[in-house]
Amino acid sequence: MKKVTPVFWIAVIICLLFIIWGTIPERYLPNGNLQHVTSIIQSSIIEKFGWFYLLSASGFLVFALALIFTKYGSIRLGKDTDVPEFSSLTWFAMLFSAGMGIGLVFWGVAEPLSHYYEPPVGKGQTADSARMAIRFSFFHWGLHPWAIYAVIGLILAYFNFRKDTAGVVSKILKPLFGNRVEGPLGIVFDFIAIFATIFGVATSLGFGATQISGGASYMFPAIQNNFTTQLIIIIVVTVLYMLSASTGLDKGIAFLSNANIILAIALMLFLLFSGPTNFIMDLFTTTIGSYLQNLTAMSFRLSPFEQNTWVQDWTIFYWAWWIAWAPFVGTFIARVSKGRTIREFVIGVLLVPTVFGALWFSVFGGSSVYLEYFQHQNIMDIINQKGQEIALFSVLMHFPFGNVMSYIAIFLISTFFITSADSATFVLGMQSTGGDLNPPNGVKLVWGVIQSASAAVLLWAGGLGALQTASIIAAFPFTIIMILMILSFIKTIKTEKIQRVQFKNPKEE
Repeated sequence: MKKVTPVFWIAVIICLLFIIWGTIPERYLPNGNLQHVTSIIQSSIIEKFGWFYLLSASGFLVFALALIFTKYGSIRLGKDTDVPEFSSLTWFAMLFSAGMGIGLVFWGVAEPLSHYYEPPVGKGQTADSARMAIRFSFFHWGLHPWAIYAVIGLILAYFNFRKDTAGVVSKILKPLFGNRVEGPLGIVFDFIAIFATIFGVATSLGFGATQISGGASYMFPAIQNNFTTQLIIIIVVTVLYMLSASTGLDKGIAFLSNANIILAIALMLFLLFSGPTNFIMDLFTTTIGSYLQNLTAMSFRLSPFEQNTWVQDWTIFYWAWWIAWAPFVGTFIARVSKGRTIREFVIGVLLVPTVFGALWFSVFGGSSVYLEYFQHQNIMDIINQKGQEIALFSVLMHFPFGNVMSYIAIFLISTFFITSADSATFVLGMQSTGGDLNPPNGVKLVWGVIQSASAAVLLWAGGLGALQTASIIAAFPFTIIMILMILSFIKTIKTEKIQRVQFKNPKEE
């Protein structure tokens, strides 16, 4: 533990106190238990600052897109002679697995069906609500979240590899705050990044544990889908991802990330061709156009004149979740993106995962909506009885080899669980050791246990609702830090000397 910084001990102590607080039964703290207090904080943030999340997320997207077309797009994330460390396929697989692997599998069916029955406007169970269901799924998993990741990943990679700055938030903000980041102010910045990472990842791990538990209980009725089963899953997977973390970035994470993407594509293609193929591809094509056409309106959509909490329950939750994940995913993407140009980085991070996510929701969400709209299968009734975590499995069972696909899905969720947690321990290790690109295994072990314990405590305190609450709270202060990071980046990149190639007119020679 010689390499750790003061922020490591401060963050560990506060996180342990949080975990202890969450284990105290409600009867001992009727008005001060974890779920009650965090629910009040979350409600206040959403009520007062929901607009702030929307404006910030859209602002991050505009900033990322603008960088593609500026003269700074040709700047390399590293020295001018550096080349990418990983192949494009491995690079995409790693950022995708870290970015939203578990979430896609969990919400691929559950979200479109929820929007189909309860759309943001109008009546449910109609053709219009079906179109909106897929369009808003594209929206929540498309350009906005990946722009959030791209912004922080780009800034960290730029400062780390081009300016030789330690890959921690406090050092990035030095152009704005000077040497003050070397003291308590810097510790606060780094702690907020660690806090957001822990609870952003804990939310995803909680979703993964509940879906593995739900899938196992759906396939094997003798297994109960309860907290005890979920806790056992968390413990087993914690051991597995700690073993993976000990092998390093080039082996464990890279291998599992490639395996994840291959397995995910195989599952998606199998359902595409065993399901309503023409319907799915027609839906994908038309929804891409509808998504791009309505992108601006959806990006700034609130409901000031209606008593409607749909935007708060879905869009604002998602933007908060992505921002809470941003220090983790951004740091990880930065670490594996050395040698790429700014333009190449932004285009790759924005477009490739967005298109893949759109196809994923068209296949899984489209298949579920097809079953409901055309075949009246009432899958939503099963989900209401057994929970959102069994949505994927209930749909797969309506297609050939449903059992086999369900087993593959459970395995896929487990491997996504491992890669997400594995990557998170690596990032938390970096953030608490002053930006060490190869943090000690002991530090990663501590953070691995803490993030799994946080996920377990949140599930114990209030299930999926508590997980969502934690994300929204953790994201709020880090949104402000992201804005400051952009200002620091702009101030620094203006000092770059861009070499322009001069072309001579042949007639002048």
